[in-house]
Amino acid sequence: MPERVVVVNPHQKSPASDFSIALLNEFVLLGLRDLVLCPGARSQALALAAAELERAGGIRLHVRTDERSAGFLALGLALETGRPALVVVTSGTAVANLHPAVLEAHHAGVPMILLTADRPTELRGIRSNQTTVQPGIFGVATRLCLDVPAPVGEPDETGIAAALARQTTDAATGVFTAAPGPVQVNLAFREPLSAALPAGLPPVAPVASVAPVASTGGPTMLLAPGPRTIVVAGDGAGTEAEELAHVGGWPLLAEVSSGARFGPNLVVHYRELLGAVDLGGEVERVIVFGHPTLSREIPALIERHGVETIVIAPTGLEWYNPGHAVRAFTRSIGADASCAAAARTPAGRQWLGRWVMTSRALTDAAADEGRVPIDRRGITRAELAVLRAPLTRALLVDAVWRASWPHDRLVLGASRLIREADKRVPGKKITVLANRGLAGIDGTIATALGVALASQAEPEPRSVGVTRVLMGDLTFLHDVGSLLLAPGEPRPRLQVIVGVDGGGSIFDGLEVARTAPAEAMERVLYTPRNVDLRALAAAYGWDYEAAATRADLERALTAAPTGPVILEVPLVR
Repeated sequence: MPERVVVVNPHQKSPASDFSIALLNEFVLLGLRDLVLCPGARSQALALAAAELERAGGIRLHVRTDERSAGFLALGLALETGRPALVVVTSGTAVANLHPAVLEAHHAGVPMILLTADRPTELRGIRSNQTTVQPGIFGVATRLCLDVPAPVGEPDETGIAAALARQTTDAATGVFTAAPGPVQVNLAFREPLSAALPAGLPPVAPVASVAPVASTGGPTMLLAPGPRTIVVAGDGAGTEAEELAHVGGWPLLAEVSSGARFGPNLVVHYRELLGAVDLGGEVERVIVFGHPTLSREIPALIERHGVETIVIAPTGLEWYNPGHAVRAFTRSIGADASCAAAARTPAGRQWLGRWVMTSRALTDAAADEGRVPIDRRGITRAELAVLRAPLTRALLVDAVWRASWPHDRLVLGASRLIREADKRVPGKKITVLANRGLAGIDGTIATALGVALASQAEPEPRSVGVTRVLMGDLTFLHDVGSLLLAPGEPRPRLQVIVGVDGGGSIFDGLEVARTAPAEAMERVLYTPRNVDLRALAAAYGWDYEAAATRADLERALTAAPTGPVILEVPLVR
């Protein structure tokens, strides 16, 4: 255990500073390394303490001007590391701007600790400037909400601060509830809001990461062979879904951000096959991991009469339960010894083989449509025409998937492109992340920045490759403020790939596209925007590339970016 960093302030000019130093120091000792900070007067003691801890090597400090971006940056940092990032903001609307990220973290089970500065009791409820009711502002979305009185300089306050750090870290990581998520610590501060800190804080020794939360949900459920079974892996399912499908000899229907889209049992074209009477129509049991969000066929199958569904969630407060039709819920699951034997029987091999081989045939047929042979003289005119042809969503997701490897990170925005990827990309054991807790388009750039910064952090980076984030133009524009990076901070290897198709094309696949007038669809649903992305990149100090053809795209994706870059890809509508 490293030595506690103690900053002595003999003049005791600001209890706010003393409390802030003790609080942040304890978070460092507990293994938290990332702190996202937005400027503000009421939070200045926390900000100055954070700056000193950064100088001493205790934290990685990320400064942002927009609290909404800061919240999603913290979300991305936690998605990559598995431990909560601290978020420091001042009072008033600064706190409210964290709400979108808090909701996503709540529904996705991502740990986050919000340190929200506030006025002391005597200034509340009298219309003091920048004062509102902050305690409980996030409602049920926090695992714990504490309203901490303003420190006054009592001797035991540093101990109280240390205990507070331990309590909130346990709550955020789900130590007692098996439900990681956001925590709000509302900190009242009186003037003087800060005091000068002594120089020469000793370097902080490295600390171990916060341990992952284990399930506390009782015994493991054991599956027996028998019913015709499929394994569904939704967002965040992890490798356990693939392992169970392999042991049981069952088809694996894994969404693109599941962490389980690989292995010999993978069924890529599961949408089509679920609609087939001789495949989807014969399913008797569904085993669900993670949070399926990318198709209507999965919930429809679960709600079908006669289908037994079991949902596995090692952590979380809510259970996935479409139509309230799920038969059983468990924190842990396995297959008994007879399942492996049943998988090797003719019936077991036939059930799996029909799914896998039919899906592969559909994949081969789709590939043949775009394949152009090359003759003995080299590249043909037809091949050259393909390389120069305008890009489609299918070509874009295929190219990005091919370019991504285990040492990279791939983040998918809530655009039509993630659904296109889910329909077609083959199995590959790579890290794919997405904000699918609420599946909103908000904060995608900030989330990807967090993933990139955390994965590439020295001295032992988790990723030596590049982080790619793929999104549509409206998703990009919704979070364009997150392009603003602080001078002097690390600039990660990040490709922001923007598929520009005139906005809102996801509505093409909904019923409204068949009933709404074309003019109204364009005005209030597609909502196209004309923005010069090259100029936007220059304004924020990002590199910029454009890829109008397949050749351009392949070249851009195989290049090794040294910093953040925006890659604009015009798409055929």
